[in-house]
Amino acid sequence: MCGIIAAASTRNVGKLLVQGLHKMEYRGYDSAGIALHQNESIAHLRALGKVQLLENKMIAEKPKSKLGIAHTRWATHGEPSEINAHPHKSKDSVYIVHNGIIENYVDLRESLIGYGYEFSSQTDSELIAHLLDLHMNEGNSMLDAMYLAKEKLEGAYAIAAIDIKDNTNLVVARNKSPLLIGLGTDEMFAASDPLAIAQMTNDFIFLEDGDVAEISANSYKIFDSSKKEVTREVTHIDISNQATSKGDYRHFMEKEIYEQPEAVSNTIDGRIGGEDVLDNIFGLGSSDLFAKVKRIQIVACGTSLHAGRVAANWFSSIAELPCQIDYASEYRYRNPHVDDDSLIITISQSGETADTLAALSYAKEKNYLASLAICNVPTSSLARESDFVLFTNAGPEIGVASTKAFTTQLAALMLLALSLAKSKDLNPKLRGRITNALRLLPEIISESLLQKEQIVAIAPSIANKDNALFLGRGIFYPIAKEGALKLKEISYIHAEAYPAGELKHGPLALIDENMPVIALAPESEIAEKLISNLEEVKARGGTLYVFADPSVKMDVKAGELVHMPKCDFFLTPIVYNIPLQILSYEVALLRGTDIDQPRNLAKSVTVE
Repeated sequence: MCGIIAAASTRNVGKLLVQGLHKMEYRGYDSAGIALHQNESIAHLRALGKVQLLENKMIAEKPKSKLGIAHTRWATHGEPSEINAHPHKSKDSVYIVHNGIIENYVDLRESLIGYGYEFSSQTDSELIAHLLDLHMNEGNSMLDAMYLAKEKLEGAYAIAAIDIKDNTNLVVARNKSPLLIGLGTDEMFAASDPLAIAQMTNDFIFLEDGDVAEISANSYKIFDSSKKEVTREVTHIDISNQATSKGDYRHFMEKEIYEQPEAVSNTIDGRIGGEDVLDNIFGLGSSDLFAKVKRIQIVACGTSLHAGRVAANWFSSIAELPCQIDYASEYRYRNPHVDDDSLIITISQSGETADTLAALSYAKEKNYLASLAICNVPTSSLARESDFVLFTNAGPEIGVASTKAFTTQLAALMLLALSLAKSKDLNPKLRGRITNALRLLPEIISESLLQKEQIVAIAPSIANKDNALFLGRGIFYPIAKEGALKLKEISYIHAEAYPAGELKHGPLALIDENMPVIALAPESEIAEKLISNLEEVKARGGTLYVFADPSVKMDVKAGELVHMPKCDFFLTPIVYNIPLQILSYEVALLRGTDIDQPRNLAKSVTVE
């Protein structure tokens, strides 16, 4: 998973490209590089580590160019190193940057070695440069060479390429990996993400799978998979600098945690009215289609999957619908049976998650009633390829560990549960109660943020541990899983989550004075049983940190009892998620880890 950016301009582009890499560093940050056309040569700079190290090289060498490509990498093939960093080249002539995975690279590599090409890296990407060079040496233009290369490439890719013989044009290609063109004045751009070029333009063209484009400073041409010139829609997106800067916060993650009241308000705004959800908020005709739904299938990855697990409880209890949940990466491989009138739901912050897109593509060959996406990015592949969609309107989320995206996904999924119930005329009083509770949710989230001081006091006793256990029952088990995921993602503490009732079936053996236990204890019929489980932990020397309803009273000895604000039980999973985010952040802060860009991870996983 990587970020690519390219530019053709009437002004020098080196600084613009590096600025774009900084904006996309959430997509990959183990190495970075740039190739700048200088008429008779190409300046080729690469650095192991973050984009700032590449920028330092640029400042020292001061290369000037009006045509260039650049890349920030997250390793898939080959260890992080300068030699494996992009751009890759062939014979000092063709230079490329690539996002994705070439699945048949072993065979192609052997074939190219047979043609006399030498490989200097361990990546699958380098062969693309050699393929282009091979076909250009046969007398083809870069554009034609890209089509010939595409015929051989299997897998996902977004590619940008330049040729030493052409100081005017760059060529890009897309297949199952995001790529767009940015339209400027006397300059054109290409990038993986509009954030990368939002300071230069607000007008974008989102390429489709199979597209190849030729771009110069003053023009662009787009060709489809059959090499026919086509016109793609221009989309205007105004991304404010405030949305993509930390402001006064120490990290993007901290900023995004505290943006959650506003983000959730944006998710529900204009979608509820009176004491019910409004009709057709998932798209024209969605309410009529929901009346036909008899079963739900959810596919998602990581944090989004946890949101789906919470929602499955809502679909059952509010809309009275059975729900099957799968990891998107596993869904295709279990030969899933599809019942009549089933709705498939995909959940993804970026809308470019490769496994989720592959699952949706597979599902389209099955007998689903329709597909529906919960997504944060209106221009994403997932949004374009789904029958119905609801955008969470969370705004850009830069921190790799998801916070406001998860919370807004939960709010959106509650809107879906209400919509499904309404379409079947089920539980009107319950719908009214939850709708009114949704209106109060941003305020209650703001109250939960006030627990920070107590959580900061807890953090040191967890920061010096190597393991942690999270417990929840029922609808709170997925929230416990999300809490464990957050802690391991950004603090590198090994953390696991279990349903509290499973303690006796193995995990209790782990409990001692070195195992902090974080538990969720809302007021419900299961609270009493949960407290019994926690007594088992306490009796074995475990230290308890319990986030609980104000009515819950218990002695946690050396631990801490944090009382949460009151809210409707159906929405408590959303509220109880907030302190777990703060806890993970404060622990990571004490451990000195890279919170926004944790090791080995990237924000938008566009490889399977």
